[in-house]
Amino acid sequence: MHRIIKLLPLSNRLCIMALFVVIGSLQGCTTMRRAPDEYQPVPKYVEDNFERNEFPVAKGDDVIGQLRYITLGKGDTLPDIARHFSLGLNGVSASNPGIDIWAPKAGERIILPLRFVLPDAPRKGIVINLAAMRLFEFKEKGGSPAVLTYPVGVGTEEKPTPRGLMRVDRKVSRPTWHVPASIAKAHLAKGDPLPAAVLPGPLNPLGEYALYLSAPSYLIHGTNKPASVGLRASNGCIRLLPEDVKRLYGDTPIKTPVNIVNQPYLLGLSDGVAYLEVHASTEDSDTAEFDKIYAKLKTLEKKSGRTLDWSNVKKVLAEARGIPVPIFDIRQGSGKGGAEPMEVRHPGTLYGRPEIPELRTDAWSVLAADVRDETDAVRLSAIINHQGPQIPARVVAKNDSYRVIAGPFNNSREAKDAIKRLKIDLEIDGTLIEPITRERGGEKR
Repeated sequence: MHRIIKLLPLSNRLCIMALFVVIGSLQGCTTMRRAPDEYQPVPKYVEDNFERNEFPVAKGDDVIGQLRYITLGKGDTLPDIARHFSLGLNGVSASNPGIDIWAPKAGERIILPLRFVLPDAPRKGIVINLAAMRLFEFKEKGGSPAVLTYPVGVGTEEKPTPRGLMRVDRKVSRPTWHVPASIAKAHLAKGDPLPAAVLPGPLNPLGEYALYLSAPSYLIHGTNKPASVGLRASNGCIRLLPEDVKRLYGDTPIKTPVNIVNQPYLLGLSDGVAYLEVHASTEDSDTAEFDKIYAKLKTLEKKSGRTLDWSNVKKVLAEARGIPVPIFDIRQGSGKGGAEPMEVRHPGTLYGRPEIPELRTDAWSVLAADVRDETDAVRLSAIINHQGPQIPARVVAKNDSYRVIAGPFNNSREAKDAIKRLKIDLEIDGTLIEPITRERGGEKR
């Protein structure tokens, strides 16, 4: 499903769109009524500050973190919520089916999937689970094992991220991107010629930090498209949020092993409770991975001497929400378990949320769309705002329609560049809007 979805006409196509960059799609834009969520018991606590990335790993445990919930505010989008809590859009969207990605309703309560089953791999160096779109870095802290974890963007189905064991060969701060021939050819075909090298700066897709892997041409790096983290949207490299890659860069020595796996089915134990975490995936290898998890479940059943609730297991597999769900209490035979969920107080400002400057009539701007439905306009405006680098946009009501206006821009060149990007990235035909000048004494100023 990794293809460009045309945005015009906007009527129904916006409701299947989750595209911020050239490639990448997710479900989530829907008008269907949301079913009651059994994973959302009423929490007893409200938190302001808590750890998002670093967790201790208890001996014998495979599960870290804790599920949390938040009530959405006016103007929130799921990409903004995801970034603030160091989550990928894939995780937030899959955990909250039926929630509009770009225009969720204020007051809706959603789950923050901040609990994770660790990949079934040696706990050494960096382990990346492509199915979960999550990176885990194993460390020793104060003599005890710990893990740092971050959301990642990975390769598309056409240009997948390679799997296997590799290492960090070198690290570069403010890297120059030397454009591969295949990428240059693809961009040229779209009318977007690229230079041979892109210097550090806002147009560099590698961001501020890059870790070069022993697999030639593959990197773990930052990005100038943070909304793509949590999507299959790269050309095979691993993308991190700018704030996350900075921390990883400082924490990771040269020669650190990097193990890239694809495990959509994860079974883990924590405090005597077995958890099953399932991620949606379309790869052929899923059959082998399913056989592995089935064998693990049968082994768990045999060792405990009790029968699993296979109807519950089937339900978790079918929903594939990426949440660790308690399926078996080894000590008591119950399906319950886990720490009490907590409610997160909505922050005053969401970190990394695009700022939208005031629209000025004396500046250049671009008409991106003129539609009848306000929600369609809000969605499109949010999608444009989450391009990387950002193209500021907002909704302006006019008579019985809603206009999506991008800008302001300092000059006609900037505005025309935005029109070009809208066409290449989102297949939007923008219209240039010239500044309105004031007349004084018969002269236009």
